[in-house]
Order: sequence, then C-alpha cells, then structure tokens
Amino acid sequence: MKNLVIAAAMTCMVCACSQQSTESENPFFSEFQSPYGAPDFDRIQLADYEPAFLKGIEQQNQEIKAIVENPEAPTFENTIVALDNSGEILNRVSGVFFALTSADTNDELMALESKIAPMLSEHSDNIYLNEALYQRVAKVCEQEKSGAIQLTTEQHYLLEKYRKAFERSGAALDKEKQARLREINKELSTLTIEFSNHVLADNNAFKLVVDKQEDLAGLPEAVIAGAASEAEAQGEKGKWVFTLQESSRTPLLQYAQNRELRKQIYQAYTSLGNRNNENDNKEILKKILTLRVEKAQLMGYDTYAAYVLADNMAKTPENVLDFLHNLWGYSIRNAKKEAAELQQIMDKEGKGEKLEAWDWWYYAEKLRQQKYNLNEDEIKPYFSQEDVQKGLFYVVNKLYGITLTPTDTVPVYNKDVKTYIVNDADGSFLGLFYCDYMPRASKQSGAWMSNFREQKEGVRPLIYNVASFTKPAGDTPSLLTIDEAKTMFHEFGHALHGMLSQCKYQGVSGTAVAQDFVELPSQIMEHWTVEPEVLKVYARHYKTGEVIPDELVAKIENQALFNQGFMTTELLAAALLDMEFHNLTTTEGLDVVAFEKQLMDKLGLIPQIAPRYRATYFRHIMGGYDAGYYSYLWAERLDADAFEAFKEHGIFDPATAKAFRQNILEKGGSDDPMKLYETFRGAQPSLEPLLKNRGLK
Repeated sequence: MKNLVIAAAMTCMVCACSQQSTESENPFFSEFQSPYGAPDFDRIQLADYEPAFLKGIEQQNQEIKAIVENPEAPTFENTIVALDNSGEILNRVSGVFFALTSADTNDELMALESKIAPMLSEHSDNIYLNEALYQRVAKVCEQEKSGAIQLTTEQHYLLEKYRKAFERSGAALDKEKQARLREINKELSTLTIEFSNHVLADNNAFKLVVDKQEDLAGLPEAVIAGAASEAEAQGEKGKWVFTLQESSRTPLLQYAQNRELRKQIYQAYTSLGNRNNENDNKEILKKILTLRVEKAQLMGYDTYAAYVLADNMAKTPENVLDFLHNLWGYSIRNAKKEAAELQQIMDKEGKGEKLEAWDWWYYAEKLRQQKYNLNEDEIKPYFSQEDVQKGLFYVVNKLYGITLTPTDTVPVYNKDVKTYIVNDADGSFLGLFYCDYMPRASKQSGAWMSNFREQKEGVRPLIYNVASFTKPAGDTPSLLTIDEAKTMFHEFGHALHGMLSQCKYQGVSGTAVAQDFVELPSQIMEHWTVEPEVLKVYARHYKTGEVIPDELVAKIENQALFNQGFMTTELLAAALLDMEFHNLTTTEGLDVVAFEKQLMDKLGLIPQIAPRYRATYFRHIMGGYDAGYYSYLWAERLDADAFEAFKEHGIFDPATAKAFRQNILEKGGSDDPMKLYETFRGAQPSLEPLLKNRGLK
C-alpha cells in the first residue's frame, strides 16, 4: 500500500472533459489496457479522476474492513501482506493524478488537487488510526518478538515499516489527540499544495522583456534564439523574453553583460512567494511550521525535526546539525576565497563596483575562462540532450547489462514525453521508462523521479523522470550544461533504484527507503557523467559529430573543483534553514523571512550568496524533504565513498557493479540501509572522499 499522504512530486496528463464518466468507462477501475499495463492516457479524462479516487477509497475501506473482521488470528499474510496489497484503484489513480499535477497541470487539476488532498488525508488517518487494525499489526510484531514466527529479513522490515507507520501516525494516542491530529493532517494537506501552487503561479507571472539588441551582449546565440522564440510564443514578436525557468534564468546570469538585467532576474527569482501579492507564501509557511510543531509535540517529540529524523539514518537533529556545521566551516572559507577572486576581476575593470549576488555567475564564468581557458559555451555543443542520454544508456548497459529501446506503442500524457522498454542482460523485461525533459508553464520547476506503478513480486515498475532542460531553438538542439547533464544521470539513478528492484513486497521495493539513503543511487550516477572514458563515448559536437577533443576533456577535469565553495555553501545554507525551521519548539512571533536572515547572519553567510532555496519558495520542504534537505549531503558521504570502490577496480568493473546492484539497487528498503552499504563496501563510509570531491580539504 502506498503512503496515502501523497506529497512527492509526480507526473502526467489529461484531457479536459466536463461530463462524468460511467463506471464501465472509467479507465482507473480496472488494470490499464495499454501495453505493459501502462496508463491509458488516450482514454483518461478529467472527469475520471474524482470518481476513481472515491471508488479507490471505497475499495480500500472494504479491504481494511475484511482484514479487521477476519476471524482468524492475525498472521503476517492475512494482516501485513493484505495491508500491503490493498488500495489497487487508489494507487493507480494517485500515480497518474499526482504525476500530472507536477508535470502538466492546469487550473482544473489544481482545483481538483485541493479538493482531493483533504479526502486522502482523512482516508490515510482512517487507516492508521484504526485501533483494531493496529492491534492486529501489533500482535504480528509480538509473534515475531516471541519467536512464535520466523520472518525473512524483507518480511521483518515490511512489518517494521507498518508498525512504525501506525505509531508515527498516532495510533497509540488517546481519542482527543487523534481527533486533533486528523485536523492537523487535513490542514497541512491543503496548505502544502497551496504553497507549491503559489510558487508555480509566481514563477509563471514573471517575464523579463528585452527590446534592445545591445542589451543581449555576451549571450550565446542559442540563448538569444531561445529568448526570441519565447517572445513570439508570448505575443512579444521582435523582442526577447526571459523567464524564471532555470534554462532561461541561468544563462542570463552567467553571460549577460548588462548588469541591470542580471539584477532584475536574480531579484525576481529570489523573491518568489515573497511579493506581498496573491501568491505570497510567508503566512502559509508560518501556518505549516506551526502545525508541524503541534503535530510533533502531540506525538511526544520536542520538535518536528526530531519526529522526522527518528525514522532516518541520522536519527537526531543533533547528528544532522553537527554534520552540517562541520561542512560549513570548510565551505564558507572556500566561498570567501572565491568571492575575493571575483572581486579582483571586477576591480580590474575599473568601474568601482562591488560584487553582488547577481554578479556571481557572470564573473565566475570569466574566472573559469581565465583559470582554465574554458568557456562553458565552448562545451555545450558537445552535450546535446540526445547524445547525453545515449551516453547515459551506454553507462547503465556497461554497468548492469540493461538496454533501453524506444517505443511508440505506449500512450503518453504530453507530446514531449518519450518512452522506452527496459530489458535486462538476459532479455527479461524490467519495466518501462518515461522521460519528460522539456520546460513548459504547466510544469513545476526542478527535476524528479517517480512511478506510475511500483515493483513487487510478479509486477515490474513503470518509472518516469522529469526535468526542464533548454528547448531546441531553430536548427540548434537542446544543449545541456555539465550540471544539466549530471541532473539527467542523477534522476536516472533514482530510476535504476526503481527498475532494478527485486523485492517481494511493494511496501519496501525500489525507492521506499530511508530519506537520507534514497539519494545514494542517484548521486553515484553523477560521477560517470564527466569521466573521460565516458565523455569519449557520448560527447560529440552536434554539428560536426566530432568527438570531444582531449584538451576539452582535460579542461573539464581540471575545473572539477571550480566554484565548489559557492555551490556547497548555498546547499548547506538551505539545509540548515530547513533544519532550523523544523527544530523550532514554538512559532509564536515567527517572521519566516526575518528568521532566515537572522540565521544566515549567525552562520556568517556572505551577502553575495543566498540559500539555494529561500524560505518562501522552498518546495522541497513541502513534501518529502521537510527536515530532510540535508539528505543530499548525507548521501554524498555514501556516494563519494562508494564511487571510490569503482575507481579502485575500474569504473566499469563487473564485480563492483554486480555488488552495488545486488546489495543496493535490488534491495530497496528490505534491510537496514547501513548494513546494505557495509555489505557492498566492506566498511562504513568515510567523509574524506566527499571533502576531496568538493575541494573542501
């Protein structure tokens, strides 16, 4: 059974339709009829969703009732497995609906999401606050503890997952506290959606219109062409339009000689959700934090961070804060050195200007060219989106023997979506892979992985990746920066975690792992992106087909540590902001913007750097990474150490790849994460590779 308080970003489509579908017509009421059991996007209509949610809730209620009223004594099969397998219709419709609300939404879907969210919250509470059901789960736990039953490791972890889910959902609370918890969960379910919708709306409301060609000085031709295409699409023909999408914002900050344009787009981005308009998020965030504090304290924890982390590898806020502050000392020192170097370049220009936050990317690019004789625009022609994906597929084939074959037999929710059949080395079917890489106004910013169907015994998964890379413009294909190429590899690492899963039960399959372990499979994949051996395979000039020359490969290697002080510091600042927000014991008198500033001042963050996500547009902490944004760095300690194993034996060493696949990728959450890691590596992870990779020591 999936977690019904659905908060992670997903993807999908739908045709608007005003008429209600009948039960026989609703595609969610039975297995999808498309090849491989893929969602029937050719049949799904807007009118299908609400009836499917209602039917799914009704079906699962009946399944829960059957478990509770079973006259037989509780067993692992008739209680835990039955619970894990319940909610088939609800899983099917949730997988599609929440995919769409993140990747291809519209006003109708957003309105329906706000209506559905409290229903799902109430339904989840009805399950996890069901005392009779909890008692059956508890009795199975007692049977295992007493030795009356012997469970496999995977069965033990599935049982533990449900025991914790009930207890962490308030099953042991008295009725009065349970009633209040229900109210909190309902309110949070709508507030977190409202927060994210405000960010999307505020993002889409901004456009920077340039009407003088001289203001485009410094920008690459492809960026100018893209801005012209955007202008035409927005009815600004003959002008150039830049948006807050990363693929539009970042090139302007990196290359535009016009300082005022850089300032405008930077300030617009960093004030998302903080413009005192209809999309303002300050009070919403305060309400969310207030409710989370109350929820944690109802559950017996001082803070929401303590409540969340009790179920993660890190265990306590103190462990996380010690880890983050340790790294902070290294990173801020490097960031200050980098800022001084950038100021020196500005001083040489003789304009008397002081480095500001909107200058950083522009002068960092100049410094890159000075230090390494490397212009990122010189690299991008070798990183077409199509070629990067070919390189990615080459790497996973070389490591794990899997192949991805394009198919047009599977319906998709948007014309930009591509689909692939994934087969193992022996030809067996592993799953379907969907990728959706084009930016659009209907898509939330960022990149993510999720699934339409999870893996379990006898069922293969349907996995998707979503991102917003640069659009093709004219004859120029989508060209990626190195960071964007790493993003593609990163998200496919999550996809591998889902596709290669070999668990018996869906409750522990794939990415159903501790939050601070889930980034290991994704982040380790990033390492292969710029390995010289790999670059020589896929990095080809999109015009000439020329393989990337050795001198460019050497430059890429040499600049690997460039600007790492900045990048680590902005990431740490966001992680610390998340932790300190969720480490509050009260929100009385809280001003979220003032709190952020006070924290950054206390940390000694320099004014030229802002947290990677500021408080009012920090969507990660709305669903899945609340008190968990530290996970990226926590998991980097694992992935940096794990990649050392590959480097020790060769980056495509079959034995190392097999060990990583069998002990990490196939296991999901079926065992203790540190035990899985130690089985693969032979020891606990060292921090040294992380410090080395980021140039922090």
